Amino acid sequence: MTTPAAGAPLAEQVEQLLSQDGPLTIVPAGEPVLRQGVEPYDGQLGPALLGRLVAAMRVAMRAAPGVGLAAPQVGVPLRIAVMEDPATVPEEVRLARGRVPQPFRVLVNPSYEAVGSARAAFYEGCLSVPGWQAVVARPVMVRLTGADEDGRALDEVFTGWPARIVQHETDHLDGTLYLDRAELRSLASARAMAERWGAATPVVAARELGFELP
Repeated sequence: MTTPAAGAPLAEQVEQLLSQDGPLTIVPAGEPVLRQGVEPYDGQLGPALLGRLVAAMRVAMRAAPGVGLAAPQVGVPLRIAVMEDPATVPEEVRLARGRVPQPFRVLVNPSYEAVGSARAAFYEGCLSVPGWQAVVARPVMVRLTGADEDGRALDEVFTGWPARIVQHETDHLDGTLYLDRAELRSLASARAMAERWGAATPVVAARELGFELP
């Protein structure tokens, strides 16, 4: 992996990251860039370089694979994220979680607010915390505002699993990991998820691991 020069201008750092072979390396939990918050995007990269970064983030997200990726997760402290979800899941999961396909989209300077008081709890994972999942209770519906990569305003309401993706990725831009919001008694390894907790809802996990659901 190419290491950006300390103190180099942000555009230069991004150029260095994009010069590496293969998908961008995803930053693991424990690195300061995931905890320090980020700068609002205000043209620091220019349209061409922004386009290249977004394309590289899309490749990295798909290669992981994941359904969202925030710029800090590839070492770039800018308020930018991408999301895409083919939602190739069983019908039971789709119905329980409200998981429907989402096209690829870019979120620039996103923020969200809950719409209504309904909350839902499901197992959630993160590309920066590989091998583990935990139950997170989140608002079922959120209003997302921000812009796309071309500067067009975004103001959209998301529900179900797409709302969860929006919250998870936007949280990254505020230095928040999903574990900060998780029910830690639910924390499960990939093996435990495969063997025990793969149901559409975490009802059984809550009973057997001893935590409450909203």
